[in-house]
Amino acid sequence: MADDKELRYDPATIEPKWQARWAADPALYAAEPASCGKPKYYVLEMLPYPSGQLHMGHVRNYSIGDALARHMWMRGYNVLHPMGWDAFGLPAENAALKNNVPPREWTLANIAGMKRQFGRLGMAFDWATEVTTCLPDYYKWNQWFFLRMYERGLAYRKKSKVNWCPECCTVLANEQVIDGRCWRHEDTIVEQRDLVQWFFRITAYAQELLEGLDKLDGWPEKVRTMQRNWIGRSEGAEVDFFLEEIQGSVVSGQWSEPEDAGPSTALRPAQDDKAVRIRVFTTRVDTIFGATSVQLAPQHALVAAFTAVDSELKAQVDELIEQQKKAREAGDLGAIEKHGIATGRFALNPYNGERVPIWVANYILADYGTGAIMSVPAHDERDFEFATKYGLPIQQVIHPEDRSLAVVLPFVSEDGVLVNSGEFDGLTCVEAEKKLQEIATAKGFGEAKVTYRLKDWGVSRQRYWGTPIPMVYCESHCDGDGPIPVPDDQLPVLLPDQIEITQQGGSPLGRVPEFVNTSCPKCGGPAKRETDTMDTFVDSSWYFYRYTDANNAKAPFDSEIVKYWFPIDQYIGGVEHAILHLIYSRFWTKVMRDLGLVENDEPARRLFTQGMVIKDGHKMSKSKGNVVSPDDMVARYGADAARMYALFAAPPDRDLDWQEDGVAGVSRFLGRVWRLVTKYAAVARAGRGQQADAPTGISLQLLRKLHQTIAKITMDFEGRWHFNTCVAAIMELVNEIQGADAQLAAGDVPPPVMLELLRSLVLMLAPFAPHLVAELWEALGEESSILRAPWPASDVELAKEDELAIPVQINGKLVTVVRVAADADVKTIETAALADEKIQSRIAGKTVVKLIVVPRKLVNLVVR
Repeated sequence: MADDKELRYDPATIEPKWQARWAADPALYAAEPASCGKPKYYVLEMLPYPSGQLHMGHVRNYSIGDALARHMWMRGYNVLHPMGWDAFGLPAENAALKNNVPPREWTLANIAGMKRQFGRLGMAFDWATEVTTCLPDYYKWNQWFFLRMYERGLAYRKKSKVNWCPECCTVLANEQVIDGRCWRHEDTIVEQRDLVQWFFRITAYAQELLEGLDKLDGWPEKVRTMQRNWIGRSEGAEVDFFLEEIQGSVVSGQWSEPEDAGPSTALRPAQDDKAVRIRVFTTRVDTIFGATSVQLAPQHALVAAFTAVDSELKAQVDELIEQQKKAREAGDLGAIEKHGIATGRFALNPYNGERVPIWVANYILADYGTGAIMSVPAHDERDFEFATKYGLPIQQVIHPEDRSLAVVLPFVSEDGVLVNSGEFDGLTCVEAEKKLQEIATAKGFGEAKVTYRLKDWGVSRQRYWGTPIPMVYCESHCDGDGPIPVPDDQLPVLLPDQIEITQQGGSPLGRVPEFVNTSCPKCGGPAKRETDTMDTFVDSSWYFYRYTDANNAKAPFDSEIVKYWFPIDQYIGGVEHAILHLIYSRFWTKVMRDLGLVENDEPARRLFTQGMVIKDGHKMSKSKGNVVSPDDMVARYGADAARMYALFAAPPDRDLDWQEDGVAGVSRFLGRVWRLVTKYAAVARAGRGQQADAPTGISLQLLRKLHQTIAKITMDFEGRWHFNTCVAAIMELVNEIQGADAQLAAGDVPPPVMLELLRSLVLMLAPFAPHLVAELWEALGEESSILRAPWPASDVELAKEDELAIPVQINGKLVTVVRVAADADVKTIETAALADEKIQSRIAGKTVVKLIVVPRKLVNLVVR
């Protein structure tokens, strides 16, 4: 046995030793080629933004993936576990403004620092596959994909109302607006501006994105629900109400829609006259005979026409717009107090010619549906509230099939028949909906329609630090005024390394003549480059494909290599990206599939969303000023203790409340493991090659606990990932082994058993504390890398208990514990419980009303 000096656990010596060895062996964590014959396993954590330094929130995320990768290597898999950097974006540019440091210099310095931290933590990444998105060898392919999308009509440019963050000084995609605020600046209200922007037509894949969620049974239901709600599919019909003509009205069929109006706000001249059409979307066309008003969004094009000749109405509409703005700022448009203004104009119901008043309402949104609704207060709660407030008519047109039933309005059920609906009376809601849609289509005033809440992805950013959009504008107008794609052989369009960065007057690139001025790819004449750059989420939408073939200079990746590795077996990251990165990456995968580059429909088979690290009541983040540096924890307690605490303190899908004392406690436990293994390493080494006798006594007891622990941890890695209980089980095993120290010291446990105990203990700790186990593995006389050592198998027979401890309750309160044979039947358990002295004294003179036995678990007596 070792002496006291040898028993001192010193991570400051052990960990650098092994990090140096690992760094000298680049093949250690490298994935093997497909020809290796092993089953593949692609485990991936979302790549970090190199905004400064890692904190313990990062450590938790990457410790989860690292533990899984190490476990799968030990299970014999060919593992791909890469790392890279989401290196474009606003933080680098903001840092340049603040510190007068070029974004590239700031970003690459941060990458070097974070990479050093990863090394000090002992993370098992294959650095040969490293991806840095701000380097031309990566963003060249962003540009290449942009051009492929442009060719297919999936990338387009238009003037549109966009979300503008005054803090970021750039446009945000809809998904980057959270409760009316910027996703990066939680206190900054997002404004609406009219700008010409580039968009990706993600709506072309809306239905497939929705249907694909049903196949992602390895994703959390919360994430799938968030995406379903964001995509927001609604089935119904679009129907045209006709604007009633008014003598001398400026509103006529001669009007055309404003340049920035989408198709949903168009003023549509009738096929047979010049009447203006108001197209509404409804999911309940069966209720159209109950429409008692048409309501328009304040920003609707027709409202603009009305207010252009009515200054009083304009002032009232402006107030409605202000109310909408305040509701957005409050983050709950659905709870807006409903206000409306009667325009004095009327529309004609296309089915019966009935006149209904046109209102402008603050709860109707210009960017949802058509920006116009038909209000049916008898059969919609919101419409009922509005009609009651303003004294509008309420006309019932749906009734339960049982006509004797009384109806309380609003009656919103679709299980009924039509009444007060002319020739359609008596039809069920489903029958009427079909017939009314057919009539609208046949007569040209409507059609069946599916709408989505999802809008196209705005990818233009008016900032410098991003991928240049590969388009130019010819000054000779050889292609009209339209953009002209940069040819593939001129990619990448390089981003200037150092420029003056300001937040005034659009993209800083617009003030760099050597970037802006170029030649037209068509005519060779002078041209101007597009100065907007791409949204940083473009970079992260496909990076995990590049990992598989990171050094390919001829293509984004080799499709055959991707075919082997995809889909990702396990993806790990925050739930906050459910409708940002995760939906964009699903869209990008489908586009690449349709380009013939990949065969998979979805990027990841399984998704795990880890909980946050909480400190001082808030998520750990630099913006909150509550970060804990892993460097400090490593210096005080060692990397293994910091990593293991992140896995032990809470289940990985739950938030972790940061407590430094917990890291210290884990460090003390690792010291106990060190002392135990080091103390008996020589005994264990002596057992190598020896045949052990059938275990009895203390050997059997310890081996039973060992194999029970192996079974539990193996099951947790395969299923629920409760690494906290894995660590707890290892702690229990160590306690039991150390509790038998006198017998161990006396030689009551033979060397082969000691070898199995200590060797298996070290193997089970390997995913959690890699430095310690590498040192102990060597101490046990092992010469191969523990990373490639087979994971221990549980012996089912050894793991079986000879006896079970069964709690016995009376009226639900624990009284005693009885021990019975592990295979005892119900009758035997009952007999043992009733024979116990404590039970007999408690039930003396009383009646046992019921005796409940839960086999192997519990006995409960109901006594009166």
